[in-house]
Amino acid sequence: MVYTVTFNPALDYVMNLKGLSTADINRADSEELYYGGKGINVSAILSRLGIPNTALGFAAGFTGKKLKEMMDADGISNMFLELDSGFTRINVKLKYGEELDINASGPKIPADKIEKLLEKLRELKSGDYLVLAGSVPSSLPDDLYSKILEMLHGKGVKAVVDTTGNQLLNVLKYKPFLIKPNHHELGEIFGTEMDSAEKITVYAGKLREMGAVNVLVSRGGDGAVLVDGQGAVHNAAAVKGKLVNSVGCGDSMVAGFIAGYIKSGSYTEALKLSVASSAATAFSKELAKADEIDKIYKTL
Repeated sequence: MVYTVTFNPALDYVMNLKGLSTADINRADSEELYYGGKGINVSAILSRLGIPNTALGFAAGFTGKKLKEMMDADGISNMFLELDSGFTRINVKLKYGEELDINASGPKIPADKIEKLLEKLRELKSGDYLVLAGSVPSSLPDDLYSKILEMLHGKGVKAVVDTTGNQLLNVLKYKPFLIKPNHHELGEIFGTEMDSAEKITVYAGKLREMGAVNVLVSRGGDGAVLVDGQGAVHNAAAVKGKLVNSVGCGDSMVAGFIAGYIKSGSYTEALKLSVASSAATAFSKELAKADEIDKIYKTL
């Protein structure tokens, strides 16, 4: 079973406008509402690819109820803990030729609720996957990912961590199955610009030496580089198409890799499904559907 954790999920409220002005009232031409949060996005793509999974996290207030309702409607299994106060955040996305994102901070999560989540995670067993995606909210200890992996270390749980900076570096000693920095994040870790596949390969290899089993580096329009569990290097070219949406592309890449590996046991096939999933989301208004992913996968 795959479990994902989203500490600070969201409803993404997208408003489409012809233009934006501070001189008068702005009126939207249309609006859309989506569930959001990196772990939730991973769960959504896994579900569409036929991989059983459960999304864990926290929900609060009427927006939390709406979040779970939308996930249920999409067939995404979830076991969110309800908070006693606050409400699940609403992120506002204004699209007017350009895009303006306003992300809310979200509710505070008390210590007793964190402990209840940890109790659920302690039940994971050998062969399970655990996806920790996104940054840890400022109201929580910034070493929370490390504490979770320390708690599960030695149980045979395959950890997948998609975060940045010290939060990523601090989990490497627990040998996560997969980490997925993008090339900018990789450059920030080592203080150098990642301007070639060769350079990315070198520094991804350093993260493997520090403990990661697989290091998958997304490169945007330049594809991706994987240094796999045997130390082999795989370069994937970018899929050609029109960029419609960049939100969720990295999460789709993570989900595709997990699904591909579960289905085949092959790092090569995992990378192919990973790239196909990311590209399909990039070419869609929202997270990609299974048929969109499959169509691209068959061209790789």
